[in-house]
Amino acid sequence: MTELSASNTQQFNRGVIDSMPLVLGGIPFGVIFGTLAMNAGFDIWQTIGMSSIVFAGSAQFVAVGMLAAGTSMGFIIGATIIINLRHLIYAASMLPHVKHLPQRWRVPLGFLLVDEVFAATYPRYLQNPQSNNNHWHYLGVGVSFFVSWNIATVVGIFFGANVEGIGSWGLDFAMSATFIGMVMPHLVNKPMIAGVLTSGVVALATYHLPHKMGLVIASISGMAVGYYLDSRREVTEK
Repeated sequence: MTELSASNTQQFNRGVIDSMPLVLGGIPFGVIFGTLAMNAGFDIWQTIGMSSIVFAGSAQFVAVGMLAAGTSMGFIIGATIIINLRHLIYAASMLPHVKHLPQRWRVPLGFLLVDEVFAATYPRYLQNPQSNNNHWHYLGVGVSFFVSWNIATVVGIFFGANVEGIGSWGLDFAMSATFIGMVMPHLVNKPMIAGVLTSGVVALATYHLPHKMGLVIASISGMAVGYYLDSRREVTEK
């Protein structure tokens, strides 16, 4: 059975399999989120609702930290929007591959387009551009990560909250390692490398700022440097 002739079910199952390395990295992160949200004063349904409706790990952590610190809702919304601006890049990259699909497909696929899902499914489109059912692979990756993320959150609610000091175990490093593994293969030119390095340096320099503002500043700085250098490169090549 070739990739082009794979059935919808085979594509979906392949997506689930391809998501497994990222799922394993995300589970500890989800457990930590469930634990921290409960410790920050969220109730069970608020915590589950954030993971199932927001479904964006970095934004969820920032929002919980800001809410616990008493930050205003407007500021929280603004910060999480900035942090998630990278999803616009993912959406723009995926648009040529999914624009032919009906809205009943595009809406749920758009909701599932988080970092890990993009990293696992976008290469599929590049490797098999002539396949007409790659979206089933995309769906398999997205559903797998969505389900595992929410299960991990529930584990954090009922297990992590009862384990003293679990937040200091360093389990969240699993997601950091996952993100590093996701980013490294895509650093193929100087603007990308410069953007990542800038974000890293600024994040370290602003780590102690309140309300996780360092993360916001680092994100904007990295995007600005990458965009500037990429624009210069395009002008030079013309």
